[in-house]
Parts: sequence; structure tokens; C-alpha cells
Amino acid sequence: MDTTAAISANELADAAFGSDPGRWPLPAATGAEALWLRAVAAGGQGRYACAIVDLDRLARTPRPAAISSMMLSTRASFLRQLGWHDLARAWDGRAAAAADTAEAAGDALVGLAADALGVGRYDASERALERAAESVGAAGSPRQEVRLAWVSAELAMFLGNGATAVGHAERAVRLAADVVSVRHRVKSQIVLAAALCSSGDLAAARREGDAALADTQRYGLVPLQWAIASMLADIGSETRPEAEIRAVRDGCAQTVVRWGGVWRPR
Repeated sequence: MDTTAAISANELADAAFGSDPGRWPLPAATGAEALWLRAVAAGGQGRYACAIVDLDRLARTPRPAAISSMMLSTRASFLRQLGWHDLARAWDGRAAAAADTAEAAGDALVGLAADALGVGRYDASERALERAAESVGAAGSPRQEVRLAWVSAELAMFLGNGATAVGHAERAVRLAADVVSVRHRVKSQIVLAAALCSSGDLAAARREGDAALADTQRYGLVPLQWAIASMLADIGSETRPEAEIRAVRDGCAQTVVRWGGVWRPR
């Protein structure tokens, strides 16, 4: 890899899993891993059309099996973010079949757990989480430990176990504090806000939610901004009027559509 390509790859890694998740425009990508990182970064901002173009390019590029698996997991994650959990399952299943490393398997299995959760298949979600925990433990990836904690918290919320959900969410926050990824730290805070809400601690949920909303706006994380604004629209904000929160939520939804996302009808 030449010097320019190496600098570009480092910048893309910082946008995808580092300190600069809102960077735009993104640098050009050279090679399979850089294309995947570029797609992850664009998707985190809600720029789904751009992200899919990069994933389509990646599908035509020679690549290791692990990148193939993570490419499929990334497509699934975009579908989940837009509410299409049932469609995401097929992509995560293909990702799991293609995985040849513990890290790739961990991403796919955590994704499958989230897919099952989104369609109300709680037993299947729990089984997938158990399998994911083995792969995540073998991979030793702090990023995946955070993702595992997110979905564990979400499952507990759906099952009505608020205290358990808070415990998993707090673990995600602790783990994310040691991860370079700003996006993972912000999402962990959002999951904690939701878990606190599910446990009945609305005051704490509002505090965490307001802080997370400010961070999503600071870093240009439109899908996460929509998610936390949607929660605050239901429970209220300590610092912002209801009309502002609803305007943020609706504005984010419209931005996602403008950037190529297709929301699942509610």
C-alpha cells in the first residue's frame, strides 16, 4: 500500500471506528478493507446510498473471507437501523456462513440475535446471544463486547427485565469507555437511556437521553440522533421543549430518506 492509500485507510478507520465519525466527505477507498470501512462510516452518518455503493463495489473486489462476512453483516445492520429486521436476518445468516474468524462470526451472531429480537423471537435471540458470546470471547474484541452488551440489554428490555437491562447497558458504557469509537460510546449511552426508561427511572433516562442527543448532533450521527429523539419525544426532555425534540426526530427521518434510506412502514 502506498503512502497516500495508507493515510486514506487510517482516516477511514477513524471515521468508522474512531474519533471522527462525522467526517464528510470521506476519503476515497483503495482495497477491500478500506471500502468496508468507508461503507461503515457512511452508514453511521445515515448516508445509506453512499454506503451501499461502496458495499456493491466491495462485492466486486477480491477480498478475504472475513471481509466478505463483515460486508454482509454491514448490509444487515443498515436494514435493522431502518426497521427491516426480517430482511436483515438473511444477510446475517449469509455472514455467519461466510465467517472464517471469531471476529466475523461474532458480528454475524450478534446481528442474528438483534434480528430475532426485532421480530419478537426472544428465545431465538437468546440462543444467538449465547453462541455470539463464545465467538466474541474468542475474538477478544472490545468493540464486539460492547455490541453484545447492547443486544443483551435490548433483549432484557423486551422481556420486561428493567434492572437486568440497566446492568447490561451499564456494562456497555464501561466497555465503550475503553474503545476508541465515539459512535460506540454514544450508542451505549442511548442504550442506557432506554434501559433506564424500561426500569421506570424516567428522570435518569431523560438526563442520559439529553446528553446522548447532544453528542449525536455534535458528531453527525443521524440514525442515532433519530433513535434518541424518538425516545425523548415519548418521555420528554429535561432541557428542550417537546416541539424541538419532535422537529429533530422528524428532520432526521427526512434526512435519512434524502440520503437513500427506506424506512419500514409502521
